[in-house]
Amino acid sequence: MSTKRKVYIPTEAEDKALTRAAQADRDNPPLTDAELARMRPAREVLPRLVGEKAAQALLRPRGRPALPEGQRKVTLNMRCDRDVVEAFKATGDGWQTRINDVLRAYAKSHRMLPGR
Repeated sequence: MSTKRKVYIPTEAEDKALTRAAQADRDNPPLTDAELARMRPAREVLPRLVGEKAAQALLRPRGRPALPEGQRKVTLNMRCDRDVVEAFKATGDGWQTRINDVLRAYAKSHRMLPGR
C-alpha cells in the first residue's frame, strides 16, 4: 500500500473559484509585481538579519551528505514472488537492505563483482 499522497487537480471552474477567493482575502492579498521584484533570496538577507553564523546554520543543507556517484544506491523496480517479499518484510525494518545483502552475497559467491 502506497503512503504517497494523491494529488487532486481542480477543474478549470474550481481553479477560477479558488483564485477569486484568494484574491478577495484581505488578510492575505496577492503580491504585486513590485513586491515580487523586491524579494531577495534568503542567502542574501539572512546574514544581515540574524548574523553570519546563524545564517550559515539556517542555510546549511539538511540530511545526509550525498555519497560519491559510485557508492549511491539505485532505485530498482522488479517483480518477485509474493511469498519471498512477504518473508523479508516479516523480518521488520531494514528488509530491503537484507535483500540487497542476499543479492550481494550471491554476486560475490559467483564472482560477479569486481574485487569488492
